[in-house]
Amino acid sequence: MRKLFALIRECRGATAIEYGLIAALIAVAAIVAMKGLGNGVKNTFNKVTSNLS
Repeated sequence: MRKLFALIRECRGATAIEYGLIAALIAVAAIVAMKGLGNGVKNTFNKVTSNLS
């Protein structure tokens, strides 16, 4: 019974999972932001190319 309670009180595994989830959410947000920024830069270069032609 003591081992069961010790296992329940152990927080390191839960903390590692929480940090992993936070890192995954940050990565997804960064990918979405970079994708939007990349499309904006692409459109800008296309406009410049069209105006130079």
